[in-house]
Amino acid sequence: MPLDILIEALLFYKTVPQNKQKLIKVFAVPDEEFSTALSTLKTRLEAGATRLLETETTIQLATAPELSEFVESLRRQDLTGDIGKAGAETLAIILYREPISRSEIDRIRGVNSSFILRNLLTRGLIIRESITGNGYQFRISTNLLRHLGVTHKQELPQFSEFMNTIDTFDTAET
Repeated sequence: MPLDILIEALLFYKTVPQNKQKLIKVFAVPDEEFSTALSTLKTRLEAGATRLLETETTIQLATAPELSEFVESLRRQDLTGDIGKAGAETLAIILYREPISRSEIDRIRGVNSSFILRNLLTRGLIIRESITGNGYQFRISTNLLRHLGVTHKQELPQFSEFMNTIDTFDTAET
């Protein structure tokens, strides 16, 4: 498989800026070969919906600037609809289990939660924090607390009862 395609796959999978020097080590290639692959990737992407963003130290995939109005209209549509049952379920998991990783959310729900998490992030109901290593944790946002009309999640009705039930479940599960 050509290096430019492997780099694209990695960037698509990671979704966040990647350090170029680390990628050179991951792919075990000389700097020149990596630079050539980036040029090839950049040229190939110019005809599509994504672009390669490059700084001195990092690279990342992003939507083409000429599609910004289209993407913004999609974002506005996402914000106007109801979050749905899956969104409410995911939000409750984060609310009572924060900080929590996507893999743990997926385990609890039994399905992939990537789309739901993106929707909740877009709406500003949750925040994503980088954790040591290669991952993220999700937490509730102050916007969610404001929307719920509380200053602390502990002020939610029956919060302590729910936490006791969750603790009992966790203990029984292990």
